[in-house]
Amino acid sequence: MTYCASAADPLFDYRMLATSKTSTMEKELNEAAGEGYRFSRVMGGKLTNGGQVIVAMVREANAAGRHAHKYKLLATGKTSTMQTEIQQLADQGYSFVDQTVFESALGGKEVVVIMELDPSRVQTPGASYRLLATTKASTMEKELQEAGLQGYELIGFSVGKTGLGGSEIITILRKDK
Repeated sequence: MTYCASAADPLFDYRMLATSKTSTMEKELNEAAGEGYRFSRVMGGKLTNGGQVIVAMVREANAAGRHAHKYKLLATGKTSTMQTEIQQLADQGYSFVDQTVFESALGGKEVVVIMELDPSRVQTPGASYRLLATTKASTMEKELQEAGLQGYELIGFSVGKTGLGGSEIITILRKDK
């Protein structure tokens, strides 16, 4: 379901996307991008109408004539596979833009990552990404310290549910190649 709100002669035109299916969200992201919108923010949460992933898109008044961005949405209940998927997209020129956690239609918790491709940007070797996931804040701090010494910058942070019902701290880090 797509909601659109705009004012006469706006400086910024916003579009809200809300869905309970990640495959639908990727399609809607790319349709909005084709109309000149660009990703702004994401959050996971339950709406009255059943939406689980909510995305805000923005179109600037001077966006006409720009190449449409492309989006890939990654969703998984297993954080162990997410880093590989993020890196594969980065190697194709995509960049991380945001992450959230939401409850899937089957009742599980999924980490959702949105990656963006800017076709107007000259494609250079992508960044190196690292995903860290742990149940303890002290362990996460230690792992972040180690990654920071290797030049990785923290760019994404959320708390999700593990398959065993506990909570897991999930961070995504980036290092330019």
